[in-house]
Amino acid sequence: MSAAPKALTRLLPLLRPYATRLVVAFLFLVVAAAAGLVFPAVIRYLLDAAFELRDGTALDRIALGLLGVFGVQALANFVQVYLLSSSVERIVATLRERTFAHLIRLSPAFFADRRTGELTSRLSSDLAVLQSLLSTWISELSRQTLFLVGGIIMMFVTNPRLTLTTLAVVPVVVGAALTFGRALRRASTTVQDRVAEAMGTADEAFGAIRTVQSFTREGHETARFGGLLQELVGVAVRRARTRALFFSVVGFVAFGAVVAVLWQGGQQVLDGRLTAGTLVAFLFYALFVAAAVGSLATLFSNFQEASGAATRVFELLDTQPTVQEPASPRALPTPVRGAVAYEDVHFAYQTGQEEMVCGVTLAVAPGEVVALVGRSGAGKTTLASLLPRFWDVSEGRITLDGVDIRELSFDALRGAIGIVPQEPVLFSGTIRDNIAYARPDASDADIKRAAMAAHAWEFIERLPDTWDTRVGERGVKLSGGQRQRIAIARVFLKDPAVVILDEATSSLDTESERFVEQALEELLEGRTTLLIAHRLSTVRRANRVVVLDQGRIVESGSHEELLMREGGVYARLHAVGA
Repeated sequence: MSAAPKALTRLLPLLRPYATRLVVAFLFLVVAAAAGLVFPAVIRYLLDAAFELRDGTALDRIALGLLGVFGVQALANFVQVYLLSSSVERIVATLRERTFAHLIRLSPAFFADRRTGELTSRLSSDLAVLQSLLSTWISELSRQTLFLVGGIIMMFVTNPRLTLTTLAVVPVVVGAALTFGRALRRASTTVQDRVAEAMGTADEAFGAIRTVQSFTREGHETARFGGLLQELVGVAVRRARTRALFFSVVGFVAFGAVVAVLWQGGQQVLDGRLTAGTLVAFLFYALFVAAAVGSLATLFSNFQEASGAATRVFELLDTQPTVQEPASPRALPTPVRGAVAYEDVHFAYQTGQEEMVCGVTLAVAPGEVVALVGRSGAGKTTLASLLPRFWDVSEGRITLDGVDIRELSFDALRGAIGIVPQEPVLFSGTIRDNIAYARPDASDADIKRAAMAAHAWEFIERLPDTWDTRVGERGVKLSGGQRQRIAIARVFLKDPAVVILDEATSSLDTESERFVEQALEELLEGRTTLLIAHRLSTVRRANRVVVLDQGRIVESGSHEELLMREGGVYARLHAVGA
C-alpha cells in the first residue's frame, strides 16, 4: 500500500466514536439505494400498463406506488445525510483540534523552518479537502457501489444479452481511472503545496505590514504574491486539463455503451422479443450502472487528491518535538528559590553547525540580577533561551534549584520563569485577556494589582473601555510603551521566581521608558534575573555583568570593576557606546 492510502487509513480511529451513527446512516443509505433500484422496475410495469395492456386502473395504482417509493427514498436520504454530515463535522473538528494541539507543542526549532501561513493553510485547505472527502466520498462510494452492483443484477434479470453489451466498457473505464488517477494525485499535491506557499507569503506580508508600507514595497509584495498565484494557476490548469480529459473519456465510453444498448434493444423490440417497458427499464438500469461507474471514477480522482492532503496533515502530526518532556518528571523544591546554574554548556542550532554557546559555566544566585552583555551574535539571547528549554543543550547541563531542567516538566520549568521580550506579543483580545493570559483563573483584583505594579493602570483607566479595550492584532492599537507595560503586568501576574529580560526599553521614547523602568524595578525585586543587555546603559541595575564573545564568557564582574580593566572587552564596548 502506498503512503497516501495509508495516510487515509489513519483516519479510521477518528471514525470509531461515531460507528453507531455511521452504521445507521449506511442502513438508511441502503434503503434509499434500494428505492432507487425499484424505480425502473415500476416504470416497466407503468409503461406496459399504458401501452401494452391499456389498463387505467393499474396505471393509477402504479403511479401512486411510485410516489410512495420516492417518499421512502426522500426520508432515507434525509436521515443518512444528516447523520453522516453531522458526524463528519465532529470528526474533522477533532482532527483540526488535534493537529493544532500538536503543532502548538512543537519546539521553536520547528517554527524557525516553517512559515505560519503554510501551517494555517494545512489547517484550513488540506483539512477542508479531507472534510469534503469524508462528507461526500464515503456516502457516494457506498451509494454508487450499491447502484453498480444492484443495477448489474437487475440488468441480468431483465435481459442477460443486453447486460453483456453494457458491461463491455467497464475494463476501459477502470483502466482510465487508474491511469489518470495517479496523474491527478501528483497534480493535486503540487496545487496544495503552491497554495500553502502563497498563503505563507501573504501571511508574512500582513505580519510585517508597517515595514512593507514604510519601504513602499506594496507593489513588490503584490508582484511576489501574484507570481506565486501564477504558478498556482499553472499547476491548477494542468490538473484541470487532466481531470477534464479523464471525465470526457469516461463519459464518451459510458454513453457510447448506452447507444449500443439502445440499438440492440430496439432490434429486439422490433423482433417482438422485448416489450417497450422492459427496454426502458433496462435502459434506466444501464444508465444507473453508467452513472455509477462515472461517479466511482470521479470518487477515485477525489480519493487521490485527498490522499495527498491526508499525507501532509499526518506528516505534521508525525513531527516530533526536538525538545521532549521527561517520561517521569521530577518535582521542583517548593518554594522555588530561583538558583540557576549553567555547567559547561555547549549548544549549536543544528548538528555540524558552529556552536553558539561554547563551554559556558555560570551560576546565578537566588534574587541576583545578571546582565548578559556582548556584541550582536555573541550568544546572549541563545544562552537565555536555553533556560526555559526552547532548545536543549548539546553538551553540559542547566539546573534550576539544583535540578537538571531536562528532568522537569514544561509546566514546572516554564511556570517558574517569566519572560519580558524586547518586542512584546499581545493577542487580539482585550487588555484584561492579555494580562490574564499568564493565569486565566486570576481574579479581577489580581489582574488590577498586576497592572498597577507594572504602571499600566495609569493609561488603562484613561481608555474608553478601560481593561475591556480590545488591543487589535499583535496589540497594534497600543503604543510600544503600553504594550511593554502590559507584557510586564502579565509577568507580575505569573509571579515567577526567575525573569528573563530582553532589553525591554531599547525602542521606547523617554516618557514610556521612565514608566517601564519603574515597572521593571518592581518586577526584578527579589527575583533571579537574566538581563539581556543590548545597550550598556541598562546594566547598571545588574548585580553582576557577564560579557560574552563568540559564545564564551570572557569577562565577569560588576559594571565598575569591568570598566577598570584596561583593554577589556566590556571597557571597549562601553567606550564605543555599544
